[in-house]
This record gives sequence, structure tokens and C-alpha cells, in this order.
Amino acid sequence: MSSGSAVSLPGDPPGGRRAIAVWGIGVSVYFVAVIFRTSLGVAGLDAADRFHVGASALSTFSILQLLVYAGMQIPVGLLVDRLGTKKVLTIGVLLFTAGQLGFAFSSSYGMALASRGLLGCGDAMTFISVLRLGTRWFPARRGPLVAQLAGLVGMAGNLVSTLVIARLLHGVGWTAAFAGSALAGVVVLVLLLLFLKDHPEGHQPEPFPHQGAVYVRRQIAASWREPGTRLGMWVHFTTQFPAMVFLLLWGLPFLVEAQGLSRATAGELLTLVVLSNMVVGLVYGQIVARHHAARLPLALGTVTATAVVWAAALAYPAEHDPMWLLIVLCVVLGACGPASMIGFDFARPANPPERQGTASGITNMGGFVASMTTLLAIGVLLDATGDNYRVAFAAVFVLQAAGLSQIFRLRKQAARRERERLVASRVETVHVPA
Repeated sequence: MSSGSAVSLPGDPPGGRRAIAVWGIGVSVYFVAVIFRTSLGVAGLDAADRFHVGASALSTFSILQLLVYAGMQIPVGLLVDRLGTKKVLTIGVLLFTAGQLGFAFSSSYGMALASRGLLGCGDAMTFISVLRLGTRWFPARRGPLVAQLAGLVGMAGNLVSTLVIARLLHGVGWTAAFAGSALAGVVVLVLLLLFLKDHPEGHQPEPFPHQGAVYVRRQIAASWREPGTRLGMWVHFTTQFPAMVFLLLWGLPFLVEAQGLSRATAGELLTLVVLSNMVVGLVYGQIVARHHAARLPLALGTVTATAVVWAAALAYPAEHDPMWLLIVLCVVLGACGPASMIGFDFARPANPPERQGTASGITNMGGFVASMTTLLAIGVLLDATGDNYRVAFAAVFVLQAAGLSQIFRLRKQAARRERERLVASRVETVHVPA
């Protein structure tokens, strides 16, 4: 892999202020989607009381949401390639806003579960669309930084959940907090319909080929055949889920019930994860944009650091971990999100523009499948062990080991294929006089 920064390609979009404004609208949709997605993370204990459920049933909320999200990634990628960003984002906003409203007024576990599923369906349509919007409006060399900035804005949405929705929940109550937050969906829908464009003038995509089942199978198969797509998926799988599980559901109960912290202190530590994510995201984005050879070392370094700190926190001999160790854990978990974005930096150069949505969908499945599996495993283990968080959270290491084995298996093949594509693209740009 080249150690230099990404090169500009013929026909690259120009970027500029117009691109930033349009992309900003798309990112605002993703921002709201993340607020809705992570709002359960600060309401987990309240949801358990409201619907009278235990750990396994509580984890089902997030598992269903992530199951729908992961299952929708390839269909959404195909839809984005076929319909464009604006239409897919519009459908997504309508669905996740309806899901948040339904959750606000849910009086039973079944109704709440259905609402989270609907929310997950709409949420699934946002991030792939935003990545596609970035490739349509910005030069290829800006891809890693643009993707990291999108992830950073998503984490800002998580920060809103941690700071704002948590306070609303305990100030105005369940229904008012969730219904009030749903208004944000209406605001971004209006902005989206009025101002978002799929691509700049003069950069229309190639006409879409004849659609049908055969084409869909070919699109998926062609993306999957690229080792860069598969490596990107496994990087995303291995890096994202520890922080996702912590923020989405189990972090607050772990800190309050297992570590004996107050809800306020636990909320501050969750906020630290988000702030760390935002800082690390900016750093990783700049590094990868300038030095593509840093992609794998950054991803593997993050996985290693996460495993080491988790092991230290779970194996600490006292009943409660010291505050300094919990702070270190939260800071390190903050690197998981930015590291998962590196997965897209393997899939992006491995696929032509007409397959970017599909390839991104395959990549994005990785972390959410891992998160869903771990959420379920932790819930089951907590119920089976009488809320022994040390045993339950050990499930993290199993998923990390599985992902690392695939990364090491694919890394050389992906690097060789990427070099071949880079050489071919440079040859195509050379104009030989007649």
C-alpha cells in the first residue's frame, strides 16, 4: 500500500463551500439518527422499569435495532447506487422519526420493540447515504477525512443523547423526552427536501444499468470478491463493537450496578467516551488521508489497546475498579469508532463508483453484526451468572479474536490488489501523443 496520501483522479468533484453545505445537510440527518439510535443507552434502566423486563429482554431492544440495521446494509447500498442519496435519506428520516415517536408512546414491551425495529430500519439508510454523498461532492483524496468527520458528527449525536436526553428523561418524563426529540427528525426532513442535491453540476453518475435480480446478485458478488471489501468489513467488525455495546446499552448499567457509581458520574464517563471519539476521529482522519500505510497499524493498535484495558478492568482484584482505570477504559473505547471508519478506507479504493454504496453496505455490516452478537451474549451471561459483569463482558475478547484472524488472513491479498488497481489507474491517466 502506498505510504503517501491519496492521489486526485480524473473527473474528481471539486469540493468547496457548496460541497460542504450540501454534505452538511446529509450529515445532519445522520446526526439525528444517532441521537435516536443511542437514546436507549441513557434510558436502559428506565426502560427495564417501565416495561418490567430483565437483562436479556432489555438487550433485545438494541439487538433488534442492530439486527434490522445490519440486515438492511446491503439493500440500502443497492438502493443508494440505484436511487441516489436524497430519496434514500428521505425514506430513512420518515422511518426513524416514526420509530422514535412510537417509542415515546409505547405502553407495552411489544410496541416498544416494534418501534425500535422501525427506528433501526430508518437509521440503516443514513450512514451509507452520507458516505455516498461525500464521494459525489469531494475529491477522492479527501475521502478518509470526510468519512471520519461524518463519524465525528455521529458521535456528537451520541453526546446529545448522553447530555440532553438523559436530563430530559429525568426532568419531563419518558413520553415528553422521546416525543420532543422526534421533532429534530422533522427539522432535518425539511432541510433535506429543500436543499440537498445528489451531486454537483457536471458530475452526474453514469446511467444506471438494467436492474433486476441478476444485476443485484452481480453487484453484491463483485463487491464481495474484492479482498479490500472483505478486509474493510472485518476491520469494522473487530474495532467498532466494544464502544458500541458500551454506549448503546451496557455501559450505564455496568458503571452503576457493577462499579457502584452514581448515574451522574456514569453519565460523565459515557460523555468521555464520546469526547475521546471526536478527538481521535480528527487525528485518525488526518493520518489516514496523508499516509494510507497507517490504516492497518492504526486499526490493529486500537484493537490491542482495547483488549488490554478491558482485561485490566475486568481482572482488577478489588470489587470496584479505581476511577483512573475507568477513565482510561473510556478514553480507549473512544478510539473504537474512528478505527472502524478505517474499514471504509479499505473498501473505497477496491470498488468503482457504481459499487460504492454496495461495498460500503457490506463493510458497515461488520461492526453492527459484532455489536448485536455481543449485546445478546452479555445479556444472556448476565442473567445466567446473576449479573456478573466480569464474566459477561469477557464476550468481547471472543469477537475480537475472530475478527483479528480474518484481518491477518486478508491483509496481504487486499494490499496486492490495491497496488494493482493503483497502477492501472495511473496508466489510464497517461496520454501518449499520436
